[in-house]
Amino acid sequence: MNHSEILSIKQRFGIIGNSPKLNHAIQVASQVAPTDMSVLITGESGSGKESFSKIIHQLSARKHGKFIAINCGAIPEGTIDSELFGHEKGSFTGAYEARKGYFEVTDGGTIFLDEIGEMPLFTQARLLRVLENGEFIKVGASKVLKTNVRVVAATNVDLLRAVEKGKFREDLFYRLSTVPISVPPLRERGNDIDLLFRKFATDFAEKYRVESIKLDEAAKSRLLRFRFPGNIRQLKNIVEQISALELNRNITEDTLVKYLPQNSSNLPAVYRGENGGGESLNERDLLYKVLFDMKKDMTELKKLVHDMIQSGEVDTGVIQEHPNLFRNLDKELPAHEEFISEPVAPVYYETQPVETHDYELEKVEDITHEMEDESLSIEKKEKELIVKALKKNNNKRKYAAKDLGISERTLYRKIKQYEIE
Repeated sequence: MNHSEILSIKQRFGIIGNSPKLNHAIQVASQVAPTDMSVLITGESGSGKESFSKIIHQLSARKHGKFIAINCGAIPEGTIDSELFGHEKGSFTGAYEARKGYFEVTDGGTIFLDEIGEMPLFTQARLLRVLENGEFIKVGASKVLKTNVRVVAATNVDLLRAVEKGKFREDLFYRLSTVPISVPPLRERGNDIDLLFRKFATDFAEKYRVESIKLDEAAKSRLLRFRFPGNIRQLKNIVEQISALELNRNITEDTLVKYLPQNSSNLPAVYRGENGGGESLNERDLLYKVLFDMKKDMTELKKLVHDMIQSGEVDTGVIQEHPNLFRNLDKELPAHEEFISEPVAPVYYETQPVETHDYELEKVEDITHEMEDESLSIEKKEKELIVKALKKNNNKRKYAAKDLGISERTLYRKIKQYEIE
């Protein structure tokens, strides 16, 4: 395929850029389009994978048939089989009438399965049967139906690693990846970043009826150095913000920096769950989690101080020099006024040894029991949060761990610790 043919495809599908990796991906898509082979498109989120699925459909003999794009991660696990393959009336609660699935209504066309790595294993088995035999069965039915649908899949995860972990079927992976297409991330496309910036700037100037923004050389250089973890989608959002908010249409580096997230790889983000559109844990739950963590740390600190005082390890000179510190700590220790008494004179600590009376030991035991109760309360709340996160994410630990702000390994340990089913 020559340069003019690639340029024609770019103009037709609104693809901006001239990077070699982008041109190669377009060339592969156009060459495989006339065939009926399955295609697996890989690339980071926001890199434009759906555009390549449209190229494949429009340049194929199926271009007059239906094209449906489905985000597998946006459909709940309990309903994805019904969405893809349909169901019979009464096959499950809420199935008040029969429904055709996407594979039935798209017969003769193309289905684009985005985020295929999020598809449940049982649904993967159904999909494999469609790819191999063109057959499927509706949920709640026994009749085998036929369909002639081309499947184009996309993912932003390493499916081979998912296969190794048992989260994706190996046979389905090799069946889908007959022809792989790799869409390069924006950071690997060089000057395409500037071309896209100017394109978006023109679009938003028309949208908001303002003059188009322009970058000076320093700002352009800074833009090209930015890594764009969100790829084209992130760049578009940044251009829209600048176009809508900046009065001066000549953008300097200092102005641009205000819109570029610092340490973007470590940016906190509210995870939306596996369906992409669901709500994350609400603010109250997140606040509870932070407070419980702080409270747990304080409880451990209290225990440490008590043990040190009980064993005589606390330097009395420290108590003399920082009485306010111990008074504040005293306020955090209810029912323990005598333990570090406010009116004690410094001379007492210089001339007399610290004595531990029986009633003081009783106080320590009472406080220890209080702390244990407090710790149990924290553990109860932590368990409730874990159960809630697992339930919200259909028991998918990966996404529950992201909601909770902990690693998947830590979540697994907590599940075993609290004996969560």
